[in-house]
Amino acid sequence: MTSGEGGPTIESDRRPSTVAAQLAREVRRLRKEADISQRVLASMIGYSRQYVTMTEWEDSNLPSPEVIAAIDNALEANGALIALRAQADGDRQSRRRTAATSLATTDEPGKSLTANVFSPFNLEAVPAGYVPELGCAGAVAWSDVEQVKEATRRAATAENLHGGGSANAAASQQLYAFAPLVRGRAAPDTRRALFEAVGNLSGVAAFAAFDIADFATADQHSRFALWCADAAGSWELRASTLADMARMAAYTSGADNALSLIELAQVRSDRLSATTRAMLSALRAQFLAALGRTDETLAEVSRSDNYFADSMPGEDPPWMCYYDEAEHLGSTGKALIPVALARNQMELAAPRIGQAIRRQGQSYPRSRTFSLTRLATLTMRIGDPKEAAKLGMQAMTHAKAIHSQRIRDELQVLSRASIKHLAIPEVNGLYSVLTDDSEMSAVSK
Repeated sequence: MTSGEGGPTIESDRRPSTVAAQLAREVRRLRKEADISQRVLASMIGYSRQYVTMTEWEDSNLPSPEVIAAIDNALEANGALIALRAQADGDRQSRRRTAATSLATTDEPGKSLTANVFSPFNLEAVPAGYVPELGCAGAVAWSDVEQVKEATRRAATAENLHGGGSANAAASQQLYAFAPLVRGRAAPDTRRALFEAVGNLSGVAAFAAFDIADFATADQHSRFALWCADAAGSWELRASTLADMARMAAYTSGADNALSLIELAQVRSDRLSATTRAMLSALRAQFLAALGRTDETLAEVSRSDNYFADSMPGEDPPWMCYYDEAEHLGSTGKALIPVALARNQMELAAPRIGQAIRRQGQSYPRSRTFSLTRLATLTMRIGDPKEAAKLGMQAMTHAKAIHSQRIRDELQVLSRASIKHLAIPEVNGLYSVLTDDSEMSAVSK
């Protein structure tokens, strides 16, 4: 799913502001006036940071009365936020009554979709930045959906082969070219497929941006992908988008936030394919492992294995095609690395990662490079340093063809693990390569 940068605004600043948007701005203003972060405010009110973040999204649905009451008290707003939330609720009900009155005669996009009623977004307004203020896409045909899917396949292939550095600009351009289609007229089935296709493209663009550390763009595209999923009522796309957001959160803000997102993705898992459930459990295991919860990690990996055993690829949505046996082994193997380190037992993780490397073919060189680097680091820490150096050199060779800041970061972890074995010539040689700026610069371009 994925990202982009810049782009025209969908609605101008002259559009009428909803009371809900006013509430979001007021929460943000009061928090900044109090000079506290979202994380601190979340701690003060006893909710996760995600709840606080959503209260400040102007395109979000209304926060619960309980959350607003807690924030009102923490920020000493003397009931102002509570009153504004009540006013926003009345405004929302009025808008829904108006929309219901015109439902029978409108062909506006999204009206006949079974939208996710638990969405944090206002599904009646396309997120800003993706659709021009003026004009409309007109009628949308199935051929348009196929064009979006083909653009997504090309972007995903480029990202898998060469990393986000090569795919980012192209994926963003394609996203901004196709996003206006969500304002077009289409039959219900075509419209649902269109929202899923555009959301999937936005997710691919988000991850391409994330891979080169363009986190602001990645977050923007991820939110648009999630909006598309919710507007279409697609539980599968919603889960996959939240999974990608969890991966990003683990990298930028820690495993605790990532765990919250992945558990949100697992809501209504009865609507998800076995493959998707296996992927979500593998990620949950990774985040549990990062938090030091080793027993729970082992149980979650076992659960992921059971789900994957029930996988039927013919039932999977198209964006889950990547999650094959190699990806499952690599993902669960990654989850088991902290457990292996904590118990000083390489065999807990190394066999899975080794199998993943052998199965990760030419279509997924980036995944193979990640697996090689992780196995090299694990082996360097609690295995044979000479074997680790050999694996590390292989990883470095592959990495030079892939432009990814995340792979460079993983290689730097390997270089730090190598320091205690520099007396071994093979390790010293690897360390020299990993700390050579001219060698490493090619990885993150």
